[in-house]
Amino acid sequence: MKLPANTTIAREKVTRYLLVPQARGDKSGFLERAGYTLDNADQLLRDLRSQLLPLDAALTKSNKFGQYYEIRGTMTGPNGETLAVRTIWMTEHLSGATKFVTLLPDKRRTG
Repeated sequence: MKLPANTTIAREKVTRYLLVPQARGDKSGFLERAGYTLDNADQLLRDLRSQLLPLDAALTKSNKFGQYYEIRGTMTGPNGETLAVRTIWMTEHLSGATKFVTLLPDKRRTG
């Protein structure tokens, strides 16, 4: 299934989490390999929407808050490097809104 085109991808998720070094679960170094940094955070937002959101999403779980979906694919960064990624998205039960949750390296794929 495809997630809605109007899915929310919060800028803060990118600028305060994904592109900022974290003590645990750091993703900034992984994303930097493809040229994504805080200086070009908007590029990462655009690439999530254009390169991953159009791909098929698989329902992974459902709880009292909503349904969680996973999209696996590759994303080519601003430096031309391609990353294999898993992204998690959620459709909230109360609002019906779909939003981006996180991005992880996809260890099952190369790229």
